[in-house]
Amino acid sequence: MNTTNRFATMGTALAFTLIAACGQEAPEEAVVEAEVVVAAPMSIYETALANESRPAADSKRDAGRKPAEMLEFMGIEPGMAVLDMFSAGGWYAEVIAHVVGENGHVTAHTNEAYKNFVGEALEERFAGDRVPNVDIVMAENNHLSLEENSLDAVMLAQSFHDLYHVDPDGGWAQIDGPAFLAELKKGLKPGGIVAVIDHTAMAGAPPETGDSLHRIDPELVVANMAAAGFTLEASSDLLDNPDDDLTEEVFGAGIRGKTDRFAMRFRNPD
Repeated sequence: MNTTNRFATMGTALAFTLIAACGQEAPEEAVVEAEVVVAAPMSIYETALANESRPAADSKRDAGRKPAEMLEFMGIEPGMAVLDMFSAGGWYAEVIAHVVGENGHVTAHTNEAYKNFVGEALEERFAGDRVPNVDIVMAENNHLSLEENSLDAVMLAQSFHDLYHVDPDGGWAQIDGPAFLAELKKGLKPGGIVAVIDHTAMAGAPPETGDSLHRIDPELVVANMAAAGFTLEASSDLLDNPDDDLTEEVFGAGIRGKTDRFAMRFRNPD
């Protein structure tokens, strides 16, 4: 084959190749389906924490207190009437108010000693009907008076040990523990809840540890609540801190806000 014919043949072959290629259907493009991630709906407790009116300073304490998990464990639900006993600055009272909602109600208790401790924080928090389903009640130690069968739950957050605190100069009269617990029982409906969170003391520590260290032996709480007619329903270790020195006072710079704490849910059986 001469050179001219060779190039002609190659050109003819190339032409047929291009024509064949142009006549083929293009392969279908692969269809890539995007994965749709649906976020799990927030629980009523997470929704309460995310309330847009909640102070940013409050949210900073959530990691150490785990309020969503605690309130779910305690059984706080929409529509409940709840007493936040010794409410201090009202941190828990506000979260509870958002959980119980507009059909529920929160009573934030305080006294002169707590007012001296936190200043006007409680009044300022709820001023101007900012959280409309919260009322503040002032009652000094041994003068608490509750309407019978009016409450679904009582919250004692880091304050059960105060039943053993004594500071007459600071306005804190010694509490009559049995009478105090009897008053809570009177105010609770049958089946009502007492939620206790407190700083852990050494096993066997005397009641006076509530005064000296602001800690309490969990078994002392169980014994006192049983004597008052309450039933321990559940305990939680969510706030455990094995690195806490249980012999140290809770307001120390290295441990404040990070103490080992126990949580218990008691039920009023009748």
